[in-house]
Amino acid sequence: MISLDLRNAKLDEDLSLWQERVSKAHRDLHEKTGAGNDFLGWVDWPLNYDKEEFARILALKKRMEGKYDTVLVCGIGGSYLGARAAYEMIKGLYPEEGIEVIFVGNTFSYTYISQVLKHIENREVVLNVISKSGTTTETSVSFRIFKQWMEAKYGEKAKERIYATTDKARGTLKTLADEEGYETFVIPDDIGGRYSVFTAVGLLPLALANVDIEALMKGSLDAYNELNTDDLSRNPAYQYAVARRILDNKGYKAEYFVTYHLQLTMIAEWWKQLFGESEGKEGKGILPTSACFTTDLHSLGQFIQEGSKYEFETIFYIDEMADDILFPGDEKDLDHMNYLAGKKLSWVSEMAFEGTLSAHSDDGNNPNMVIHLKDNSAYSFGYMIYFFFIACGMTCYLLDINPFNQPGVEVYKKKMFKLLGKE
Repeated sequence: MISLDLRNAKLDEDLSLWQERVSKAHRDLHEKTGAGNDFLGWVDWPLNYDKEEFARILALKKRMEGKYDTVLVCGIGGSYLGARAAYEMIKGLYPEEGIEVIFVGNTFSYTYISQVLKHIENREVVLNVISKSGTTTETSVSFRIFKQWMEAKYGEKAKERIYATTDKARGTLKTLADEEGYETFVIPDDIGGRYSVFTAVGLLPLALANVDIEALMKGSLDAYNELNTDDLSRNPAYQYAVARRILDNKGYKAEYFVTYHLQLTMIAEWWKQLFGESEGKEGKGILPTSACFTTDLHSLGQFIQEGSKYEFETIFYIDEMADDILFPGDEKDLDHMNYLAGKKLSWVSEMAFEGTLSAHSDDGNNPNMVIHLKDNSAYSFGYMIYFFFIACGMTCYLLDINPFNQPGVEVYKKKMFKLLGKE
């Protein structure tokens, strides 16, 4: 399902030298004895997820069929990035079913909020608000606005169209939801936001968007079973984790996560949060950044090819994307493009990938890793997220940090609240 190509990674070090450290970190992850172990619930979640709540999600989807054409997902960070990444990877940017998913609550941009309000004016809407505490400011601002819009449109029936994903027993949002009579779903206590896409945080909005969440969970379960080994020679997730540490030690301090399809850009955004918030602390870590080729080669290509050499590339390449088309011929050939006539655009994209890999690795002397995923199905998404979860946990434990907290995020909040006059 997933393979890792390290032929162009320029590691200059045998991965097997890390086996002892990998074995210890593997035990710390799976026995839940490492740093931040109170947030390791995701490790065996594919096996032990809440089956009753999963059934409630499917029942809600069935109950609401035909009653909505728009899903508002109100959350920030891990409360929306995973769902959006999955939705766009699996369904594409312009899905055919007619269900539109709009993500709000992730910005203070008043222009964006105003535009969404105008856009949904004549739409049939359901709203899923996602927050563990209910006090995340960006989400709370949007939720109040869209909650009141729902109430103005649907009256008492609004509560049948608003669903809260939050703490199981306490917090501002839980209290509000109980008071208003919203159906609630649970963010597990032992799973942090950026590891939560295969909980109700991601599964509820994805189910409403007609994504096959049963296939998604099957993919994550297969990944759990197949990657549950400390044998570095057989675990591509741990190989990726170790390769990052080797390149970090060699002075490569930034990692470009490269995709080749516009519908995968949110995968990169999700990946950046996962690795950025997990690894960037105590003055350590690799800066996670991203690019979408070939588009960004016309802006970043020069720098990557000949600029300062402090970055490496991790190419996330899906081998079998849906919706391929043939390039047409033209009798006049005034644009001189007939040399591609009859070729699939997937082949053109593959040649661009291979040519760019050669240019950056051979001529530009940049380390490149390639992660191959079979296709863009819901099953493959489920497999992929577990791959990156376990790789992230491993690479951070090898750096001797706690991957599951984010104390630095609170700094801006305190200063912002002071300026806003919040007591």
